[in-house]
Amino acid sequence: MKIAITGATGFIGSTLVDALLQRGDSLRCLVRSTSNLRWLEDKNVELVYGSLSDEKSLHELVDGVDMVYHIAGVVKSKTKEGYYRGNVYSTENLLNACLEVNPGLSRFVHISSLTAVGPSPGPDQPVNEETPPHPITTYGKSKLEAEKRVLAAADKLPVTIVRPPAVYGPRDTEILIFFKAVQTGLQTMIGFNQKLVSLIHVDDLVRGIILAGESPAAVGETYFISSETFYNWKDVGDITARALGKHRLVRIPVPHAVVYAIAFVAELFSYFRKQPATLNLEKARDLVQSYWTCDTAKASRDLGYHQAVSIEEGVEKTVRWYREQGWI
Repeated sequence: MKIAITGATGFIGSTLVDALLQRGDSLRCLVRSTSNLRWLEDKNVELVYGSLSDEKSLHELVDGVDMVYHIAGVVKSKTKEGYYRGNVYSTENLLNACLEVNPGLSRFVHISSLTAVGPSPGPDQPVNEETPPHPITTYGKSKLEAEKRVLAAADKLPVTIVRPPAVYGPRDTEILIFFKAVQTGLQTMIGFNQKLVSLIHVDDLVRGIILAGESPAAVGETYFISSETFYNWKDVGDITARALGKHRLVRIPVPHAVVYAIAFVAELFSYFRKQPATLNLEKARDLVQSYWTCDTAKASRDLGYHQAVSIEEGVEKTVRWYREQGWI
């Protein structure tokens, strides 16, 4: 099968590339001239240099392929325009390219996010595909708007949307910060109440993405691909500590007001730098929520998806990989 991928140089995209190459698929990946190609080096993939705002490169990317996996997006930006340009308009450009040069495409799979729907109302009330969207950040709103553009094309293209929660695993640089903190014997706890989250190991997510992309039942549908278990950060910290060989973990609760204050200062300083702050006010709003959980029943029913990587196994694999790379 000939497949086009955006976001192939990233954590999730490069893992999808590996899985598809292992099956023998032919891959064409959109990359920028400034992209770090470390995860694609020496791999049998065709590279198309360009961007999601460049019509010519998008036409070249999708021409003659059977499927498109759209993973690229913007997760950090200083402005609303940055989020919408990177998540909404780019998705619209890619859809238009498919309609113009490859209207017979067998599937367009769009990777969205749990944040497009918003947090859960309670500990036993995970959001599902029927939950009315209520995103709480500009990032989440931009992901929801991108979903709307995808569904608007559903009468012309066979589309599928996948919404993962927080993703972890080898190559991830975001959760690396958490692992490094635990390695020092410290765990920062946001607030004083227990917070429940859905998490997914990247291998499970990639398997779910492929299932969603190839199931006839998934055409025109949206799915949460996630863990089937919800986790609190205390347990995640304990599991990570054991994987790192730490026998004692000191937990430091940080009040929500302090989280917001730190985020405000970081965001203020970011205006004097090119890159947006890692922790900004929008990220703080995400972090202080009590419940980020989602229900995978629909994916189980339609796709046969089930969580295969336990949190214990996933964390151990991630720690092992980080150590092999010298990251921790």
